Amino acid sequence: MSLVPRSVREAIHPVHSAGWPFIAATIVLAIALGILWQPLFWILLVVAGWMLVFFRDPTRVSPIAPGLVISPADGRVEPPVAVVPPLELGLGPEPRQRISVFMDIFDCHINRAPVAARITRVAYKPGKFVSADLDKASEDNERNGFVMETPEGHTLGVVQVAGLVARRILVWKREGAAVAQGERIGMIRFGSRLDVYLPSGSTVLVAAGQRAIAGETVLAHLPGAAPLPPYPTRVD
Repeated sequence: MSLVPRSVREAIHPVHSAGWPFIAATIVLAIALGILWQPLFWILLVVAGWMLVFFRDPTRVSPIAPGLVISPADGRVEPPVAVVPPLELGLGPEPRQRISVFMDIFDCHINRAPVAARITRVAYKPGKFVSADLDKASEDNERNGFVMETPEGHTLGVVQVAGLVARRILVWKREGAAVAQGERIGMIRFGSRLDVYLPSGSTVLVAAGQRAIAGETVLAHLPGAAPLPPYPTRVD
């Protein structure tokens, strides 16, 4: 039996391995510069503490009913709009409903698959680093896109968009990989957004300003989906 209460254990999230080099370097720098000027030690120690929060990798319980599209990121839902997907995705010239989730520097930045699917394309495009909460960030900023095809034949675009501070997009899945709903697919370091391009006929179930939780919040139903709550779940 654990001596640590369950509520405390659940509140302490593990840190993803991608964050440890930054955390360790900040602590070493804090010690080195703190010898010269003590306030720098405390300032950098606070930064290291923030990084522990930023790089957290919590367990998420994902609904796995057919036809559900779940959020690929933690953050604030931007106003859904109908736009033409980025050309590099190869999704055609017709506008699609786009749901964007903006992540600030305090959100968990682990990105997850919104559907169970096969990744048919991974497309990286260099670009600018304007603020990710601006609509033009989806067109102008550095980004990495996934094209995902569900077993039912629906195709979605999922795009990681770098932001004003974010300078590194991490991609953990390759073309041809099969992913489960809610499975980790990548990460963007230090502030960014995720765009989901839905197939025609999908039903959007979120509103602008709503808070989304990666791997848990249902964003939309795919065409022909017949939700039958309660949904089964997958813990990851």
